[in-house]
Amino acid sequence: MGGAVEASGPVSRDSLSWRPAMLQRMLSLGTDSVSDSRQAATRSARRFMSSAVRQPEPAMVRPPGVALGAITAGGLLVILLWWHDTPPIHLFGDWLTNAGRITGLLAGYVIVVLLVLMARVPALERGLGSDRLARWHSMGGRYVVNLSIAHTLLIIWGYAVSAHEGLLPQTGQLMTRYPDVLMATAALGLLVLVGVVSIRAARRRMRYETWYYLHFYTYLAVALSFSHEFATGIDFTGNFKARVFWSALYIGAAAVLLWYRFLVPARNALRHRMVVSGVFPEAPGIFSVHVAGHHLTDLRAEPGQFFRWRFLAPDQWWQSHPYSLSAPPTDRVLRFTVKVLGDHSEALQHVRKGTRVFAEGPYGALTERRRTRRKVLLLAGGIGVTPLRSLFETMRAHRGDLTLVYRANTELDIAFRSELDAIAKWRGAQVRYLIGPPGGDQDPFVGRRLESLVRDIRNHDVYLCGPPRMMDAAQEALRRVGVSRRHIHTESFEF
Repeated sequence: MGGAVEASGPVSRDSLSWRPAMLQRMLSLGTDSVSDSRQAATRSARRFMSSAVRQPEPAMVRPPGVALGAITAGGLLVILLWWHDTPPIHLFGDWLTNAGRITGLLAGYVIVVLLVLMARVPALERGLGSDRLARWHSMGGRYVVNLSIAHTLLIIWGYAVSAHEGLLPQTGQLMTRYPDVLMATAALGLLVLVGVVSIRAARRRMRYETWYYLHFYTYLAVALSFSHEFATGIDFTGNFKARVFWSALYIGAAAVLLWYRFLVPARNALRHRMVVSGVFPEAPGIFSVHVAGHHLTDLRAEPGQFFRWRFLAPDQWWQSHPYSLSAPPTDRVLRFTVKVLGDHSEALQHVRKGTRVFAEGPYGALTERRRTRRKVLLLAGGIGVTPLRSLFETMRAHRGDLTLVYRANTELDIAFRSELDAIAKWRGAQVRYLIGPPGGDQDPFVGRRLESLVRDIRNHDVYLCGPPRMMDAAQEALRRVGVSRRHIHTESFEF
């Protein structure tokens, strides 16, 4: 079992002894991977070296309450739409039918919300964070499935009560006599399928790519359900304004999705012309990929953010994966770091120099914009160090106000050690390596050990990134020692 090692102390700002090896990697760009000359690569390296001095001004992100308020307001408008077209209700069958109408309208509205949430709109990504958007999307998906099932059952029951018929005969009549009900049934089946594969127990048993591409059936379900709403929905068949309003919702969501998920990434690919400039080992099973391009500062990437990377190689072009920037972005080079955990990451370490790269992003809100306090603790576990490594270099901080705690099972699992030590010396910051198994003597999340590890921890902003179990344990430990939830900043890539 290893121990805790601390590196700290001031040196000259010009003392960047950890950078030369990295700069040599940058200089290896050459003319065969980008069209510019080696002189351009040298300028790129110099910009990279000066990036630690240029630090963005932090700004407060928008609170999630604003987005939730807008979503709630839209839901109230949908209920008002039902209220406007509904006469007084007296009979039990009418109550059931109208409950079915409400659940159907709300299901259709939540689908629109889900499309916008996962359209990767920069304002939402930067303001709320990808992990929060993913949680909302997951929760909203459960609402859609449950509301759709409730809509189906309530409509059948209401019609059966009003017609004094059994449930099965009434179901048969709805399927054969009403237009587009068969398509709606198919849409419901697809939504249930996507909902089932999204259950955590099911996700753990399938490949990421399988889970990802099964979600494309959601678009087919949306198209089928939209047709059903206009064909049989009482709120739309005789109300032109309602049809215009509902169409505007869906067309607007489709336009946002098309723009940010497809057109913007395609435009960026043509403008920035990114290619792999090299793959370099960092630790056993951990490697960094350097991506060269043009005008990369126009992407407005910040330390702590990530891209979804797609490599136009024979076995990889059809899938993209999220990886965080592990060094401050520059105008010519982006670096991200990967741990070999599956087929994609295994193949990625052998990607060829000069391979074209299609990058979507930047995404994520684990940036200095979330910061609210002078003192900052960066708490990393395993490969979760990648976004925090970048923040450790660029975050504005006085001597002694910035601390990085790096948790790993073995010494071999530590990446960037020489870089982190040099940054700590250069900046007068602290870095501590805690080596050992979970629950061991060096596990900072046992009891109240964090209090002795980081002085005055209650007055720190804490940035946390690592495996899901480590992050859960860390958040519990942080709350035990008095760090409030609003000062714990996280980002998770668990699908």
